[in-house]
Order: sequence, then C-alpha cells, then structure tokens
Amino acid sequence: RSPNPGKPRVVTVVAATVVVVAAAVVVWLLYILAPVLTPFLIAALLAYLGDPLVDRLETYKLSRTIAVVVVFMGILLVLLLLILVGIPLLENQIRTLIGKVPSYIEWFQNTVIPWIQARLNMDAQIFNANDLAAAFKEHWQKVGGAAATIVGSVSRSGIAVIEFFVTLVLVPIATFYLLRDWDIMKLRLSELMPRGVEPTVNRLACECDVMLGAFLRGQLMVMLALGSVYTLGLWLIGLDLALLIGMLAGLVSFVPYLGFIVGILVAGVAAAVQFQDVFHILLVVAVFTVGQMLEGMLFTPLLVGDRIGLHPVMVIFAVMAGGHLFGFVGIILALPLAAIIMVLLREARDRYVRSAFYARRK
Repeated sequence: RSPNPGKPRVVTVVAATVVVVAAAVVVWLLYILAPVLTPFLIAALLAYLGDPLVDRLETYKLSRTIAVVVVFMGILLVLLLLILVGIPLLENQIRTLIGKVPSYIEWFQNTVIPWIQARLNMDAQIFNANDLAAAFKEHWQKVGGAAATIVGSVSRSGIAVIEFFVTLVLVPIATFYLLRDWDIMKLRLSELMPRGVEPTVNRLACECDVMLGAFLRGQLMVMLALGSVYTLGLWLIGLDLALLIGMLAGLVSFVPYLGFIVGILVAGVAAAVQFQDVFHILLVVAVFTVGQMLEGMLFTPLLVGDRIGLHPVMVIFAVMAGGHLFGFVGIILALPLAAIIMVLLREARDRYVRSAFYARRK
C-alpha cells in the first residue's frame, strides 16, 4: 500500500489544473494573435498534408531534405495551377451565371409561378420578371461599383499590400521548414511528456492523427474526384455552368448526399433554363447518379476507408463554430480540434464503461 494514498489524487488535480489553465491561455493567445497566426496555420496544414508523402519518399533512400524539396515543389505546382487555370475558369463561369440571371428570373416567372398558381389556385401575379431583372441589373451595377471602390481603397493602403505579400511569402517558407522538421518536432514534444502518461498521450495522438489524416487527405481527394466527375458529365451534356456547378457539388460532398442533392437541384434548374426540355434534366440526374455510385463503390472505399470517426454534423458545427469564434483561424483549427475532442470523448467513454461505477448494480 502507498505510504501516502492521497498524494496521487493531489498530483492528478494539479496536473488537470495546469492543463485547463494552459488550454485557456492558448485560446486567449489564439484570439489575440489570430491575424498573425493565419499564414503559419496554413503552412502547418500544408505540412501536415505533405508529411506522409515525405515519409514515403524517404523509404526510397532519399534524404529528408531532398524528399521535402520534391513534395514542396509539388505543392507549389498544384497551387500555381489552381491560381493560373482554375481562377480564370471560375471567373468566366461566374460572368456566365450573372448574364443568365435574367433568363432564370424569366423562367421562374413564366414556368414555375404558373405551375404553383395552377396547383394552389392562386390568381394573383407574385412579381414581374422584367421588373425583377431590371432591378437585378441596377443593383448589380451598384454592387460592382462598391466593390471597385473597396478594392481601390485596399490597393491604396500600404499596410494591406504589405500584409498580403508578407503572407504570400511566409506561407511557402514556413511550409518548407515545417515539412523538413516535422518528425523532429513530434519527437521533441513526445520527450516533454511526463513518462507516466507518455504512452497514453502517444496512443491518443496516433488516433487523432489517423482520424484527422483520413478525413483531410481522403475526403479532399473524394471531393476533388466527385467535382471532376460532375464537371465532366455536365460538360458532356453541354451545360454552360458545368465547372461552377460541378465544383460546388464536389465541395459540399463532405456531407453525405448533400453534393448529390445540391448538384441535381442547381444543375436541373440550369438545364431547364438553357435547354427548355426534360431530356437534358434526365441527363443531369444520370450524371449525379453515376457520381453518387462512384463515390459509394469506388472513391470512398479506396481513398477514405472506414477510418473516419467524425460525424458530418460534427464537421459542420465545428467549422461554423470555429469561424464564428476566431474567424479564418478558427476555420483552419476547427477540424483538428474536433478530431482531438472526438478521440478524447471516445477514451472517456471507454474508461467509463470499464469503471467500477458503471459495472456496479446497486
């Protein structure tokens, strides 16, 4: 028997107090330093996503530095392609959408409203399509002028320009050094853990890494694959807004069936306005049905597997809560914190189920 049975309990209380105080200090620092932390958090996210590739290249007898350079150049190439190719394409799609808004309003007025009136026995005309289209054009010009004014004032602000270029330079530099020293930093953190809790902390950290890594890497690839399938299918049937709608459906597909539902609704309306027939609407349904089948039978089992423990509702809540509390920094930190909380809750549940209190009958 321990000579002082109350001592372990005191140590536990002190340790818990230190953890709570440290967590409160970290939250306070995040709130205060959020604008400064943004480029470093982006770099940390890129380094986290790229570290497994670096480790894989090291197995081929490459040094850590050379492997980091290869992965780093790959990340830069992907980002440059997104900027140089993706942004102009999306800008063109947005312009096309703006030009078609009056057509959508007219279709709604001449097709949807009469259908609703016939079903609900409504005789009153809700609104006039021409008036609404004219109002849209007028307000869009005002919005465009306001946006131009804002952009002009921002471009004239030396501080804003300096902050933008500092972020632009800091992200790749910080990403390179974090990638190079990622394993060393994990080792140093592990060495700082108290020896009594180090095995448990390492086990929980590994579970968090598996969950978060599976979600981020796997789900991002699934979203990209689905967006590509939807875009290609809609382009093949001749839809003008194929890229915009396909990427939108792929982006929201991290919630099961949400990309499928949003894509069919938006693409169906676009096809109805553009082609004015049922055949192309059926083709839209076929495109998203094929995409959904590919997601369930190929993309998710191959790219993600069954390792994700983050519920879709938890993901949505975490992102919204993080953005509300800490802005863009909170959005970046939302999923890592959600993964950690889920692992800790699972550990607490397992310990509770194994406890004498849970097993006690009376």
